[in-house]
Amino acid sequence: MGLLEGRTAVVTGAARGIGLEIARTFIDSGARVVIGDIDDEAGAAAVTELGGEDAARYVNCDVRDGAAIEHLIDVAEEAFGPLGVFVNNAGVTRDATMRTMTEEQFDDIIAIHLKGTWNGTRAAAGRMREHGGGAIVNVSSISGKVGLKGQTNYSAAKAGIIGLTKAAAKEVAFKNVRINAIQPGLIRTAMTLAMPQHVWDEKMAEIPLGRAGEPSEVAQVVLFLASDMSSYMTGTVLEITGGRHI
Repeated sequence: MGLLEGRTAVVTGAARGIGLEIARTFIDSGARVVIGDIDDEAGAAAVTELGGEDAARYVNCDVRDGAAIEHLIDVAEEAFGPLGVFVNNAGVTRDATMRTMTEEQFDDIIAIHLKGTWNGTRAAAGRMREHGGGAIVNVSSISGKVGLKGQTNYSAAKAGIIGLTKAAAKEVAFKNVRINAIQPGLIRTAMTLAMPQHVWDEKMAEIPLGRAGEPSEVAQVVLFLASDMSSYMTGTVLEITGGRHI
């Protein structure tokens, strides 16, 4: 049996990239997964790629809207049963130096990453309390640990996710709801591969293991935190960085 055999999982921002790999890993481990995203075409393609509606469903969900998150969970529970795992993965970037960044660029990132994670954590924890427990995994970033140039908005939001994770974990642990976070570093995705070569080389020079991470390596850590293998862990933050910024 897989580590998530028979469990219902929701992953936001999972129409592509790391989120899609997390969904795939969960399904391979026995879960059935509902994807929340705003890209309907990519979401439908993801469901097909993941094995069809017996294994996965897609719901259009803007994580900035708390009611949309509740609807996402409603669909998951109606389709597959009580919510057992929730991953707050949805995110975008709006990079710019602080001098040139607009208020809209700052507000967008805070709303999607930080408020979106709060919406997801709050809604998922509420359902899991009723079911006798569950696991929530929040996706932060190494940017939230060290701060990266051109990302005052993103670094602030990702640092906030860590504080949110720790505070929320203390509130719901007595109901056997565990909340943990991950901080990925340089992961090989379409977005990172589009970086200018000199930026990629600068980041690579900071990594003791000497290579970028793969989405599957992030997904395996999320699987660990979602499963009973991490049953005595809550409020923790796991770095997936190849040793960068240790």
